[in-house]
This record gives sequence, structure tokens and C-alpha cells, in this order.
Amino acid sequence: MELDRGVKEEAGVKRGGWGRGGRTSISLTVNQSRDRLAMEWMGGVMDKALGPGAIGIKGMGLEEAIGLAREAGFDALTFDVREAAGLAAERGMDAVRELFTAAGVRPGSWNVPVGWRQGDDWEAELRGLPALAAVARELGSDRATSGIWPGSDERAYEENFTWHAERLRPIAAALAGEGCRLGLEFIGPKTFRAPFRHEFISTLGGVMEMAGAVGTGNVGVLLDAWHLYTSGETVADIAGLTANDVVAVHVNDAPVGVARDEQVDNVRTLPMETGVIDLVGFMGALGAIGYDGPVMPEPFSARLEAVAANDPVAAAKEAGRAMEELWRAAGLG
Repeated sequence: MELDRGVKEEAGVKRGGWGRGGRTSISLTVNQSRDRLAMEWMGGVMDKALGPGAIGIKGMGLEEAIGLAREAGFDALTFDVREAAGLAAERGMDAVRELFTAAGVRPGSWNVPVGWRQGDDWEAELRGLPALAAVARELGSDRATSGIWPGSDERAYEENFTWHAERLRPIAAALAGEGCRLGLEFIGPKTFRAPFRHEFISTLGGVMEMAGAVGTGNVGVLLDAWHLYTSGETVADIAGLTANDVVAVHVNDAPVGVARDEQVDNVRTLPMETGVIDLVGFMGALGAIGYDGPVMPEPFSARLEAVAANDPVAAAKEAGRAMEELWRAAGLG
């Protein structure tokens, strides 16, 4: 939705250049001993971020989700920017900001509410994006995300690459105008891309090439440990990134006894549940480049979703415990 001028002025929205969530720059020292990492942070830290929908919680409003994040031990919340904007229009920006502040929960990343992959309605949605981005930025989050399908039945690779760059460029420009960044997620599993007539971007290298082609200077990656693993890339590939290249992070684990190329995208596990994915190395590589943003568990676990359907708090707390285990194993506290 687009906020009218009066609401934007009430919110105190300001335009400006994009940056790292308004946080101070950080200095990082990493001492690695086998799989343990001792980290000394000055200024920025990684946040354990709850995404209710990612663990099977449906229909939960922003205020309740903030409280759940606090109760389950998360530092941040992946949120719906349209709902936040609606609350800002109804209650004022200060009231929405106070929901986060009072709970000790930071706004994490948010999905770009523009259906740019199909239809003509996306241009109307694009016109409303600056107002939504301004609300998110005023709340303290400059981290918007979207995803790229790893194939097409209509366009071969080069044609599809050009189409994506042209379609994403005005979206990224609209976000940049409000001081926000765009993280693009690639989809790694071979089983997901195989049915398409033409394969497309399915690697970290490919998505960073797209970021450069968009050319607005505020595009990077939503880096998911699952997709990095299933694409065939490794944590070593993260070393080629900077902190500004990584807009948001998802973590998860993979089922045991399934070959990498046979993994199915929506069948995963909680972080540290199986040990198939090298999450300690993954987090260490992120720490080494100075990443200081949200890290959200995205397990796509039928078992956890069944728990969430009956007891959302129990599901969130189980996800929170998995994140605590990851933090301890990676030496993050």
C-alpha cells in the first residue's frame, strides 16, 4: 500500500543514500581453532531473526510476532512491510517503533511486495514501493529481499538475464531512493531447476553477476546456507563477498542419506539438526567478512510445521534453541 503524504511526514521519512542499516562500521578479529571461532565484535553483531512463516506459523500479526520473537529468544523479526505501514498509518510511526523497542527486538529483513515476475500489476505495486521502503527504513531496516527462479520455459539464459536485469533495475532504484538495499536469493537444488526448459541462475556467483548488471549499487544476495550447499558451492565462496554484498541470511540443515543433487527444496531441517550442512564454517565465513545482519532459520520442516499448527510458541522456542546451538558452536556467544 502507499502511504499518503501526511502519513509520510508524520513518520518523519527522509530520503538518503543506502547503507548498512544505519549501523556503525565494525572491526572484526577472528581466531579460528578447528571448528570453534572466537570473535571480538566492535559495533555490529549478527542477529538471530524469527520468520514466523518460515517455521509454519500462519496468520500471526506483527505485534504478536514481535512478542513471540522475544519469548523465543530471537534478536530480530522478519516482517511484512505492508502490515508495518498499515500500523504506521493507523497509530503513527513512533508507536510501531515502540513495539520493537519495548520488546528488545530489531526489525530484520522484509520481502519486496512487488510481483515483478509476472503480469502488468507490478508497475502499480512499484509506484507504492518507495513509501513502504521509507517506513521500513524509518523503523531501522534497510534490508529488502526477493528471489530468482532457477529456470524458465520461455527464455534462454542470456535473454532471461537481460529480462531480469531490466525488471529488477527500477525496483532496486526505488529502494535506493529510500536508503534501502535489495538482497536476491538464488535457488540451488538441481531437483528444482531440472524441470525447466532453460536453466537460469542457481549459484552465488550467478546472483552476484546479476547484482552487478542491475547496476544501482544497492543490490546483493540473500544468502541461504541450503542453497549454497545444494548449488555445489562452498563456504569458501563467501570469502569473495563483502559485508555490504550480503543483505540477509537464512540457515537450515539437510536430511541425512540424500545425495546433494537429490535434495528437495521444501524438505529441510532445523539448523544443526543433522550436520549435513557445514553451518559452523558458514557462520565463520560470514563473520570473517564482517556481516552484521539478520540470520533467520528456514527449515521447511513438516515436523516443525505440525508443532506450529498446534503450539506456535513451542515451535518458535524449538527454532530458537536450534539457533542458540548454532551460535554456541560458531563461537558467537
